Amino acid sequence: MNRLIQQIQSSLLNLLGSAIEVLPGLIGGVIILLLTRYAAEAAQQVTAKIGERTIRNSSLQLLLAKVSYVTTWVLGILAASVIAFPGLRLGDIIAALGLGSVAVGFAFQDIFKNFLAGVLLLVQEPFRLNDQVIIGDYEGTVERIDIRTTQIRTYQGERILMPNATVFTSAVQVRTAYGQRRTDLGVGVDYNTPLSEAAELLKQTITQVEGVLSQPSPEIDLVSFGDSSIDFVVRYWTLPQQQRVRQVQTRSIMAIKKAFDHADINIPYPIRTLYFYDQQRFNDYLPPSPDEGSN
Repeated sequence: MNRLIQQIQSSLLNLLGSAIEVLPGLIGGVIILLLTRYAAEAAQQVTAKIGERTIRNSSLQLLLAKVSYVTTWVLGILAASVIAFPGLRLGDIIAALGLGSVAVGFAFQDIFKNFLAGVLLLVQEPFRLNDQVIIGDYEGTVERIDIRTTQIRTYQGERILMPNATVFTSAVQVRTAYGQRRTDLGVGVDYNTPLSEAAELLKQTITQVEGVLSQPSPEIDLVSFGDSSIDFVVRYWTLPQQQRVRQVQTRSIMAIKKAFDHADINIPYPIRTLYFYDQQRFNDYLPPSPDEGSN
């Protein structure tokens, strides 16, 4: 019995001694991880400032900052592992990373997928920061592209966070990709209206609206015979920002209505013709009246 107790005590003392030997290394590893956190943030800030001075592309500036942040963390974790476990060699760490990458890949495949998609979005630049885009059911301004998500601010002031992988594999409509954007405005006139005069009046009116670009020049097209009107489409170009498009469209509608009023051109209401008849007389399911039977 005494021998068993002595063996237990000896084992506990050995464990305690081993823990005391390992403890400085563990403390050193934790300290290095804490320092790595601040070092990664500092590296990100420094590379961001360097990128602003040397790289014009804002997306590549953001990518450089993120790469420096991730690289600093990887180096810090490797250094902490070596200090915390002195017997651990660099080759062992690489082997462990190779074996563990499979399990980590399955566990964090969505994170890695979104990270790689974010890198490709920053490198290929299908759109840039502050571009106005439509992605799926969402429309707004691109504010930033993070490691995992693309942040969009809608025109209603809402924030949308979309996974980078979804953005990368979706059709993206970039509304501010070019310096001008076309608006098609439908206008209907009465069938008695001289079409050539109406077309010329529309051309003169739209070219004088503030915000309508002279190049490309506006176009007036006749498109269809409507139910109660002959339909024109006024095609004009503005700056591509959504606010400019809305403001110019409002001014265009007001100017066209005012010009038509002065020229005595009617924009007709929809017309429906109604026919009234005695339903009982034409109902086949009612029995004949006595007067009809006597005949």
